[in-house]
Amino acid sequence: MVQLVGATVRVVDTGPLTIDELAGNVATKNDRISIALVKIAEPTSEPWLTLHYDEWMCVLKGRMVLLHGEGSLEVRAGQTVFIAKGERFRPTFPDGDTEYVPVCLPAFRPDRCIREETESDVSTKLQELHGEAGTGSSGGYLSANEDPSPEVMYHMCQASLWEEAQKSGAAYFPPTFDKDGFTHATAVPSRLLDVANHFYQDVPGDWICLRFRRSALLRLGIITRDEQDRSINRVVNRNGVRRSTS
Repeated sequence: MVQLVGATVRVVDTGPLTIDELAGNVATKNDRISIALVKIAEPTSEPWLTLHYDEWMCVLKGRMVLLHGEGSLEVRAGQTVFIAKGERFRPTFPDGDTEYVPVCLPAFRPDRCIREETESDVSTKLQELHGEAGTGSSGGYLSANEDPSPEVMYHMCQASLWEEAQKSGAAYFPPTFDKDGFTHATAVPSRLLDVANHFYQDVPGDWICLRFRRSALLRLGIITRDEQDRSINRVVNRNGVRRSTS
């Protein structure tokens, strides 16, 4: 069968860097593969990334330097570099005036690409676009027939901090609460393994998973807000989470 399946959609535009998706969850509403055209007008870089898909980067113009655990790799025009699923790396573009085509299998989705950065305009825009694309239930997204405001949620916690809160009778707050203003939680507990492996391997000690209910938090005056990716939730009341189950 030969058929038109979609059209180019600009999914990222930071000024120095633009990404036009040619095929994928946004441009063709297909999760099988994504293909894009990336243009870099001036020197810039991406944050550290960890992929949950295989990616091929085909450099058409200019060059890129990929930082990774064993050093760095320069990729020039006419060359293709392969990044395997699970690899942690950082794309940098020293010169600008660079173009490349990334091919992702399965297709790119925000939940399949861990970006080591605080919330940014890029990540917010990608979440919005992929939410509209209806990306389905795999990889941490909730499917359309699941509750958009899940009752049961989970939070990853250092065991020592939880035990200290229990002994003192004080409310528990994660170390990042003052900076973030909320406590992260998720309706998909398997996502906590990805977060732990990619961000907290250098933190000593044991970790535990707290399980709690939205309705129980509400009775204590604690409000839960759902983010664009409905598997992520924010517990925003300063009363904190006092119990692991309810």
